[in-house]
Amino acid sequence: MIDYGTHHWPVKASDQSPTDAAAQAPAHLPPTLEWVGGEEGCLRIIDQTLLPLRLEMRDCRSVEQVWEAIRELRVRGAPAIGVAAAYGVCLGTRAFRGREPPFFVAKVQEVSEYLCTARPTAANLSWAVRRVQSVGPRHISAGPAAAWSAMLAEAHAIAREDVEVCRRIGEVGADLVPDEGGVLTHCNAGALATVAHGTALSILYAAQRRGRRFKVYADETRPLWQGSRLTAFELHAAGVDVTVVCDSAAASLMAAGRIQMVMVGADRIAANGDTANKIGTYGLAVLARHHGIPLYVAAPVSTFDLSLRSGADIPIEQRPEHELRTAFGREIVPPGVPCHNPAFDVTPAALITGIVCENGLVQPVTEQGVRDVAQAGRSSRPDGTGPACP
Repeated sequence: MIDYGTHHWPVKASDQSPTDAAAQAPAHLPPTLEWVGGEEGCLRIIDQTLLPLRLEMRDCRSVEQVWEAIRELRVRGAPAIGVAAAYGVCLGTRAFRGREPPFFVAKVQEVSEYLCTARPTAANLSWAVRRVQSVGPRHISAGPAAAWSAMLAEAHAIAREDVEVCRRIGEVGADLVPDEGGVLTHCNAGALATVAHGTALSILYAAQRRGRRFKVYADETRPLWQGSRLTAFELHAAGVDVTVVCDSAAASLMAAGRIQMVMVGADRIAANGDTANKIGTYGLAVLARHHGIPLYVAAPVSTFDLSLRSGADIPIEQRPEHELRTAFGREIVPPGVPCHNPAFDVTPAALITGIVCENGLVQPVTEQGVRDVAQAGRSSRPDGTGPACP
């Protein structure tokens, strides 16, 4: 078992700072993840497997700890695992700063490939890993120590960029939120899924700051309950009107006229706009289209993968059976009955009303529109191509 350094953080409603909504939501929580200390520091994360009943910080001091934290969903959400993996490359190569340059470069490659195996679907993971990995060889002429320092600086840059990108996503999409309407969310695409602000929830926080009044219905998002455990947790802490509903209640809520928008995040967006998101999103898109309700996807440009022509090419992560087989520590599936547990499904672009990213709104969702906003953010990619693993 991996031994993490653990830090407890008291959860108190009185800690909330209602005037600090623009900084990070919810304001009274510690950062979802951050580098603590200088070059000999570590990655500190909120262990999201313990929320909402326990809020604990865990220190990752090795690449193995980062890999395990990503795989076991201690840190989750496409942007957040990208930042975590960026720091993981640095942690996994720090001990080799004193070795000869070829050895160091080979180790960077090895660690990068290892991190990419943690979760295959989220584009941000491999995108961020490749950004950091590409820095090492470019600075190796100054020696491995200097190259490693440049890699850490790149990881810091990715973390800083995520904060600004998510803020911009919120500003771009805020006016889409229906005043006095109902918004349905799925999974968690909030501050807990990013360095700050969130993607889909950043739009809701920005709309709240602009004075819009709305009610959020948060799908539980089975089987791991990211909606009820995480989205409801942070929205309630930020003073947003939120009610938890079971996933299968979405259709009846739509039919009753209580939902005016569906707002979700994304883990990978193909060139034609097909979008992979938490399992169950495709079903919501079909329901929304039947009821004439717009469904918007919010994601940074780093989630776009222009190397994939359509959603049929997106790799879908298969999660362990035990996540379905057990609930709250109890077996709920008869012994011997197999479980099928895909983490994501793909929503066709034709069912998506618009995609909100930091560079603007893609509406209608077309391949040209996706490429236009992706090209506007091309400078953030090392070589302008898709985010395949190194």
